[in-house]
Amino acid sequence: MAETVEDPPTSAVLLDHCDFSQVIFTRVEKFYVPGGDVTCYYTLTQRFIPRRKDWIGIFRVGWKTTREYYTFMWVTLPADLNSKSTKQQEVQFKAYYLPKDDEYYQFCYVDQDGVVRGASIPFQFRPESEEDILVVTTQSEVEEIEQQNNELCKENQELRNSCVGLQKQNADVQAALQKKQEELETLKCINQKLEQEVKAQKDSWETELLQLKEQNHKLSSENEKLGVRVDQLQAQLSTQEKEMERLVQGDQDKTEQLEHLKKENNQLFLSLTEQREHQNKLEQTVMELRLKEVVAAKEEQELMDQNLNLSKRLSENKITCNVLQREKERMERENDLLKRENSKLMSYMGLDFDSLTCQAPTSDQGATGQNSRLVYGNPYAGIQESSSPSLPSIKKCPKSDFADDTFDHTSKDQPIQTLYLNCPICDKSFPAKGKQIFEDHVFCHSL
Repeated sequence: MAETVEDPPTSAVLLDHCDFSQVIFTRVEKFYVPGGDVTCYYTLTQRFIPRRKDWIGIFRVGWKTTREYYTFMWVTLPADLNSKSTKQQEVQFKAYYLPKDDEYYQFCYVDQDGVVRGASIPFQFRPESEEDILVVTTQSEVEEIEQQNNELCKENQELRNSCVGLQKQNADVQAALQKKQEELETLKCINQKLEQEVKAQKDSWETELLQLKEQNHKLSSENEKLGVRVDQLQAQLSTQEKEMERLVQGDQDKTEQLEHLKKENNQLFLSLTEQREHQNKLEQTVMELRLKEVVAAKEEQELMDQNLNLSKRLSENKITCNVLQREKERMERENDLLKRENSKLMSYMGLDFDSLTCQAPTSDQGATGQNSRLVYGNPYAGIQESSSPSLPSIKKCPKSDFADDTFDHTSKDQPIQTLYLNCPICDKSFPAKGKQIFEDHVFCHSL
């Protein structure tokens, strides 16, 4: 469009989240003749306030979001929003930008947030027709019209349901508004109390101001009387000037004031009382600065102590981390060594077990009965006594009573020496058949 330089603000808000009752379209025709300009008349409700980026668009019936507009025009803001005449507004669409087909369209008022605030009844763009023209339709067209009518009825029912939901939502909003109004009344009461307190405080301040004015008047009269004693106070004034130079040492502004006070010596004689009060204020300021300096020094010392403690903790954590890292590396090396030894042991035992089962099947009947719970039998039952010295990780434990009590019956049935697994950390021995106990014991060292 020639009058629209930029695209209007739109959004993907669905129809269920829009309020169509804030802007009402009036004087909407059933159809508009193509080739002519179309004027859209609309009314703003009292609870709606238009904004600069609001716009009115022409949408094809069945649209889902505000991005599906065919054309649009920016609305004109009224000069006075409180006037009733400004509620009646209009906007004109040029014929060049209007649709050329005979589909159904409708006007929609969209605010600058992309939310629809009002929608008109559907209309068409088609030429005028004679009333006496007979329209002949087929049965299929009648069925199609009936189907469209049913669909429109369904859409109408959905819109009614949506209206019920919106009414419920409006009731909730009204309840929330009532609650807010109650809170506002409470705040007003609190505000009135505060205003009363402020008024009382103001009265007290005014009373104090009157007292100060009276004191100032008395001091002025006393100052006139003290004019006679000016000669006697000159010595005291020089002493006070020295004290002021010591207090405002390094302060350039105060030094300039002191030089100015020296130049206006005659005025200082008349305002001696005021300078005393000023001197007392300076002394209080110096004392406050000293107190702040002491507090800052204490805080700095506390921060230094905290920093020192954190540094110590950090160094201790680093040492602990290094020790744990070295322990982890050692355990990994020992674990790799144990894995290699176990793999060698298993491969070796597997070969001897096959050879022994082929040569002497009857010698393992007692052990087979004892280990009937194992699917493949006991892999350590057939190892010969001559093969045990060649394994570095297996030896006979001279101190283990558990192995002697558990496997004593096998030594009676067959001449096979009992095998043991040594712990690589504490050198404790475990029976070869208790492999799970041995692995749990080694794992406990890593905890």
